Amino acid sequence: MALHLRGTVLPDGGRDLYVDDAGLVSASPVPGADAVDAPFILPGLVDAHCHVGIATGGSAATLEECEEQAVTERGAGALLLRDCGSPTDTTALRGRPDLPEIIRAARHLARPKRYIPGLAIDLDDPALLPDAVAAQAAAGDGWVKLVGDWIDRGVGDLAPLWPDDVLEAAIDAAHAAGARVTAHVFGTDALPGLIEAGIDCIEHGTGLTDELIAEMASRGTALVPTLINIDNFPDIAAGASRYPVYAEHMRDLHRTVRDTVGKALDAGVPVFAGTDAGGGIRHGRIAEEVEALHRAGHPDAVGAACWAARVWLGRPLLDPGAPADLVVYREDPRVDPAILRDPALVLLGGRAY
Repeated sequence: MALHLRGTVLPDGGRDLYVDDAGLVSASPVPGADAVDAPFILPGLVDAHCHVGIATGGSAATLEECEEQAVTERGAGALLLRDCGSPTDTTALRGRPDLPEIIRAARHLARPKRYIPGLAIDLDDPALLPDAVAAQAAAGDGWVKLVGDWIDRGVGDLAPLWPDDVLEAAIDAAHAAGARVTAHVFGTDALPGLIEAGIDCIEHGTGLTDELIAEMASRGTALVPTLINIDNFPDIAAGASRYPVYAEHMRDLHRTVRDTVGKALDAGVPVFAGTDAGGGIRHGRIAEEVEALHRAGHPDAVGAACWAARVWLGRPLLDPGAPADLVVYREDPRVDPAILRDPALVLLGGRAY
C-alpha cells in the first residue's frame, strides 16, 4: 500500500514522505497514496548493543524466543539491532520482512571461567584469539565481540583477559576479513591494550580515564556505554561479598559513569545508544537509554539511537529507494527523548505495525 506521510522528516526537517507499493521511500509523490498524519518521522531506531539470543537469566534462547525479542524491539521502534554476541545462531531470522535487521557479532570470545557460563567460546590458550576472531568474523555480519575484562577470582577484581600482542594480531585479523571489533570492558586495565591495538568500539567503558578518552577521540574509536545496564552495578556488587575489592570497584564505576560519558562526549568520542538487552535487561528499552544519554549530556541523544547510529553502521536513512523503515511520533523527541517511549506508528518495509 502506497502512503503519503504528512509531517516533518528528521534529521533534516524536510516535509512529507512518500512510500511506494514496494515499501520503499519514493523520490516523488505517489499517485493515489493514502494520506497519514505523521507529525515527526524518524528513520527506524537503532539499539547498538543488544543480545537477540540470550534468554532471561543468561542462558541461550530458543529461536522462537529470539523472534519474540526481535518483535519486542520492533514495537519500541528499534528496527536495526547490533547483536553484540549471542550463543544462539539467529541467521534463520535474516531477511524476515516483519523483523528488525540484526547485525550479528556471532559468539563472544573469552577465556575459561572469565565470563558468564555458556555464552562465550572459551579459549584455553590466548594465542588462539586471532584464529578465533577470523572464524567469528566469517560467522557474523561484520562485527566481532571480545570479552576484554571480567572478574579474576584469583585477584578478586576485574582483570584483562588478553595480552597486548595477541590483541593486535586479533584485531588485524578481523580488519583483514572486513570486520570491526568491539569489546566488553568495565575496568581500566584492559583498555590501553585494546585501544592501542586499533579496536573499533568499546562497550560500557566505565573505566575510561582522561588519557584513554583522548586516545579514543584521536582514533575515532566509538563508545556504547549501555547506561541502563550500568545502573545494575550496585546489585552486582551486593551479590559479590566474597570479593570486596571487586564489589567496591563496581560501585565506584557506577558512581562515576555519567561523568565519564560526559568527558567522552566533550572530547569528541562518537557515543551511541545501546541497552545491553538480553539476559538481565529486557528488550524494547531503547527510549530509556536515549533518556540516560541525554541526562549525561549527549548533544544528540536521539541521533545516537537513530540517524548517527545508522550512518556508523552503514545503513540508510530515509533516502529515495531505501526501505521505508521508520517510526512516527506525535511530538519532536529532540525536545524530550521520553517521547520515544510512545511511537504513534512503526513502518518496517512500508508495512505498518
